[in-house]
This record gives sequence, structure tokens and C-alpha cells, in this order.
Amino acid sequence: MAQQAFVLRISPNGIDGVPEALASNQIIIGWAEAKGLLNENLSWEKFRTIVSDTYYADQENMRKASAASGHLWRFIREMNIGDLLAVPCGSDFYVAEVSDPATYDESKVKDDTAYRRNVNWLNDKKPIPRSLARSALISRMKTQGTCAYASDLLPEIKECLEIAKTGSKPAFQSDLQSRLIRETLDEIRSGRIHSYGFENLIHNVLVGLGAVEARIVPRSQDKGADIVATFKVAGAFRYILAVQAKHWQPEPPVGKEVVEQLINGIEAESANLGMIVTSGTVSEEAVTLAEQFFEDKGIKIELVDGDQFAKLIVEHGIKSS
Repeated sequence: MAQQAFVLRISPNGIDGVPEALASNQIIIGWAEAKGLLNENLSWEKFRTIVSDTYYADQENMRKASAASGHLWRFIREMNIGDLLAVPCGSDFYVAEVSDPATYDESKVKDDTAYRRNVNWLNDKKPIPRSLARSALISRMKTQGTCAYASDLLPEIKECLEIAKTGSKPAFQSDLQSRLIRETLDEIRSGRIHSYGFENLIHNVLVGLGAVEARIVPRSQDKGADIVATFKVAGAFRYILAVQAKHWQPEPPVGKEVVEQLINGIEAESANLGMIVTSGTVSEEAVTLAEQFFEDKGIKIELVDGDQFAKLIVEHGIKSS
């Protein structure tokens, strides 16, 4: 069976569960009061019904129940022994290898940590700076959900492990990339690019990333999105991305009011995804509101700070419009 990878956020009830997970050599997920999910004979529909009846009985539809059930299903059913997990923790992340099937610890129900799996923490349980990761892995680790697929990023996770453990990446390549990222960010923040130029830069990066259409919204027509881009999947399925561009210095960080503006733009443009790109930093309030919007509407808002945007430019380049 091919090795898989997942990103797992360990924060049941909004509490950082990483220290306990490290100490117990386990990974943890919430929704502990939804009992009986380890029954292998449960179909997806019955599995979801248990979660829905336990946590979302007052909801008009099954969207939230389906999302929660998806995280649990991946954790219980789809993870296999030998799979890798990237576990975000602040500005770092840990990597673990699954070593056992899922279990249910009745004594941990009140802590919302009953569903667990034994793991081997790699890199001697030492954190790995997110800055060592490529932009795609950084983005996935910002997932606005508990458990996400990351098998497509398995090589990137292994690369980070190798760099962290042995420093095997050639010093020249590592130093050059770090310097380019730092210099790119300095150029973006230096003041030699104005807000219109920053929007154009984002536009060109999106085109370079595969947008089949991208337009900068005139200020007079701005409904909350500065840029609207269209991507096609498999040559047929269209996804609309609404972007808010904030050419800011590191302080003050992007706040929740920017997320509110973008939500207006997402709704006005009937977008499938949202993105805030800033040359500065992002506040915890903004992160919280983006996560709440995802939980309520099922629409993800990607929050790209200056460091990540600079890394994106260095890794993928800029396509001139």
C-alpha cells in the first residue's frame, strides 16, 4: 500500500493538544462524544449520522456534519500504519509516522480527546520551522479544518525532515533561496511598489500559477475583492478565486475587517475560494474569522503573509501580463 500523508491540527475544543500528543506518543482528534465510530461495518452514511445526531442535530442541512465526519473518517478509516502526518504548531510543525489503528479512550471523553492513534514522532520530537517548507506545504498547513489530505506533498514533508535532521540540502542552494526570499520581501515592503503595483504583482503571480483569467477590479467597482481569478481543473471545472490585496508593513497586522471585506467580495463575485495576500502579517483575529467563515459556509479563505508570498514568487516566478 502506497504511503500517504496528512496534515492534522491537534486543537480539540480550541485547546492546543500538541504538548499532550508529544508526551503520549499519540495523535488526537475531537468529537469524542460521537461514540461507536470505530465500528468497521459502518457505512459512510451511518458514520455521518452518528456525528450529526451527536453534534449537529439542530442544523438545517448536513454540511457541518459532513465536514466533521470527513475529518474523523480520514483519521479513523483512511490513515494507515506508516503514513506521515505534518502537525502544525505555531511557527513550527512536527512530523509523525502512524504506528497503530485508531482507538477510543473512554476516560478522555470530557477532554474531547477520546479518539487517538499511536505514532512515532520523527526528528527526535523536535519541531521543524515552517520556513523550511515549500510554499505549497505552508499553505496546506494553514488548512481551515482538522485533518486534510497531503499525499501530494509527501516529497516536501520528507524533504523537510531530511533538511532538519541532517542539513543535507546544499548550503549554496539553501542560502541562495533564503537570500532571494528575504530580498524579495524587502523589495515588496520597500515602498518602491505602490498598492496598484502590488495588485498587479499578485495578478501576475496568479497567472503564473495557472489562472486562465485574472482581472484587477477597478477601485470604483470594488465590492470587496481587488482581484478575481478563474482556474480550471481537468480543463472543464471552473473555480473562481476572490483576492484582497494589502500592501502593508509588518505592523499593524491584517485584521478581521479585511476578512469581512473579502467575505463581501466572495459573495458578490459568487467565488468558490478567497485569498488575502499581504506584504505584512496576519492577526489571530483574522485567522479566527476566516476559520469561522469556512465552518459556516464551507468556503476557504487562504491567508498569505509577506513571507509566504515572497517564497511563492521565488519558487514559481512571475509571469508578465
